Amino acid sequence: MDRILVIEDSVDVNKMLAEVLIDAGYQVQSVYTGTDGLNEIKNNHYDLVLLDIMLPYKSGDEILKEMRSLSETPVIIISAKDMVGIKIDFLKLGADDYITKPFDLGEVVARVESNLRRSRKLAQEIRVYRYKDMLLDDSTKLVSINGNDIDLTAKEYMILEHLLKYQRKVFTKANLYESIWNDQYLGDDNAVKTHISNLRNKLKKANPQEEYIETVWGFGYRLHKK
Repeated sequence: MDRILVIEDSVDVNKMLAEVLIDAGYQVQSVYTGTDGLNEIKNNHYDLVLLDIMLPYKSGDEILKEMRSLSETPVIIISAKDMVGIKIDFLKLGADDYITKPFDLGEVVARVESNLRRSRKLAQEIRVYRYKDMLLDDSTKLVSINGNDIDLTAKEYMILEHLLKYQRKVFTKANLYESIWNDQYLGDDNAVKTHISNLRNKLKKANPQEEYIETVWGFGYRLHKK
């Protein structure tokens, strides 16, 4: 089930969007301020974001700029501003679509479906991920360092694939557990810690001179900064 984040400070508009998207079969998270929206983007995975421009504490353009340094998740701007110049500015910043208030709910759902479809198609085309001297080929499920294949378990591969797809994102233990194990995280982090440790050991054995996975204390894991 695709996960959608709605960042909209109007309670009525946010609730209306959430209800129509849930009815359409999506999992929806609603937040009402720019800071809460950015925290959700940094700490959780979403397949699409609906983003208002005028938000408390952090504006839509600030969120979009920072988000584009973290991921290529589709973003649809929802705004009362109908000026062509503003639309162009947000599209240049990295927005994928722009809907003007007041809007038709059917159109919102149609645009969400269209952008998700386009995103899936692009994701299917991007099958090879590179980081430092590492290469992960999603079509063959092979990982190599300096041309030498690394023998990984299915869970280790999935963790590494997550980190490579979102190279600047910090994943909490809960993020990884729920994404990889497809189950609710109840606070037992032994499974994640064990798999991360084993994965690190295998990568270190392949190239002892390089660092690949970094622990961000108090938050989780990400690829080591180059």
